[in-house]
Amino acid sequence: MNAIKSFLMAITLMASSYSVYSQTSENPWAIAVGADLINLQGDNVDSGLKFGAPALSLSRYLGAGFSVGAQYVIGNAENNNVDLDYKSLDGIVKYNISEGKVVPYLFGGYGLTRIYESDVNEGFFPSTESGRTISGGIGVNFYLDENFAINLSTSYRGVSEKSTHNHLQHIVGLSYNFGAGDADKDGVPDEKDSCPDVPGLKEFDGCPDSDGDGIPDNKDRCPEEAGTEALQGCPDTDGDGIADVDDACPEISGSAAMNGCPDSDGDGVADNLDRCPNTAGDPENAGCPWADRDNDGIPDKDDQCPDEKGAVANQGCPDEPTDLINFISSEKNRFLFSASSSDLSAENIETLNSLKQLLDKYPKTAIKVEGHTSSDGSSAYNQKLSEQRAEALKAHLVSAGISSDRIETVGYGETKPIDDNNTVNGRKNNRRAKINRSAQLKMN
Repeated sequence: MNAIKSFLMAITLMASSYSVYSQTSENPWAIAVGADLINLQGDNVDSGLKFGAPALSLSRYLGAGFSVGAQYVIGNAENNNVDLDYKSLDGIVKYNISEGKVVPYLFGGYGLTRIYESDVNEGFFPSTESGRTISGGIGVNFYLDENFAINLSTSYRGVSEKSTHNHLQHIVGLSYNFGAGDADKDGVPDEKDSCPDVPGLKEFDGCPDSDGDGIPDNKDRCPEEAGTEALQGCPDTDGDGIADVDDACPEISGSAAMNGCPDSDGDGVADNLDRCPNTAGDPENAGCPWADRDNDGIPDKDDQCPDEKGAVANQGCPDEPTDLINFISSEKNRFLFSASSSDLSAENIETLNSLKQLLDKYPKTAIKVEGHTSSDGSSAYNQKLSEQRAEALKAHLVSAGISSDRIETVGYGETKPIDDNNTVNGRKNNRRAKINRSAQLKMN
């Protein structure tokens, strides 16, 4: 025990001469020397705590708190009042729990342990006196300056062979860290270097300024292009206050609302996206005005009569004939049919007779009749049936005295359902014909 006290006193005297500490991440290599205390464990074991030396280790800090290395220990052990010699050699993985002046850590290892009474067997770790060992423990480093630290550790070591013993291994020592005080060799110590892996300038805390714009690369959004501080180091070629990297039109002055592009016609669509950049249009039409064939101010897409001037209230169709338009817009404008039939019902005939009177009232008008089906049957069958239904309406009107050239028919088959074809009522509603509001109402 006197030897232990002497060793600890020497460590204390060394610690008193240092006041600054360093982290192992800045000096990744560490070599340590110390003394060890061995205590054997297990059944039928009567062991004291035996002092030995040296305990040597070499490790390399990898990052994120992890280090790897090797440890070699020479010591002494005791079992049932018999003095034994001790040796161990291990590979070690260590994890620093924190960083600072005092750094606790966890470690684990795998290697060989030899506990023997006399050195009579040949070899460094003869199999008759050695055992494969798995170890785990805790430790702490007390940093004295950027290179030196006092180290204390304790571990439990489990041995697989019967020729040796499980045991506790305690180590106290001094470690020296060295290696990468200035990893990028730019004259700025790593502890003060904001870019420790890239050579830089002292005025930028060790970071480079690749484009020479006075803004270090670590704060420069465009480190390869000279720019301004206001734009975080990026250039603005067109001078519109928007950095080229964010500007969809970097060579033409624009606005932030248009991502740096102009809007020449003021329609809310930037020129680079506007198919008609010099004519105000609709954003939904890529910046172009909608077509209006009849020039009635109602775009063709919304105009039910795109080739005739009309009124907004009448969806682009002429104000006259009002009664006929009202009929087309009403619920009366639906003619239902039985399944697989184009026969007109009594109700259909009554409605057609009312329509005939309106056509007589406006003899210059022409209408378009559409036929539809449900989804029952094949597409080809339904197409033919829809045409027959439209023709049935036309035939009745013609028989009632309306000129056939005033009535256009078209069949859409099952392609334009107005209800769910998966229900009985839905299919019933889809078996129909009508004068569709989307059909053009002509004045001859």
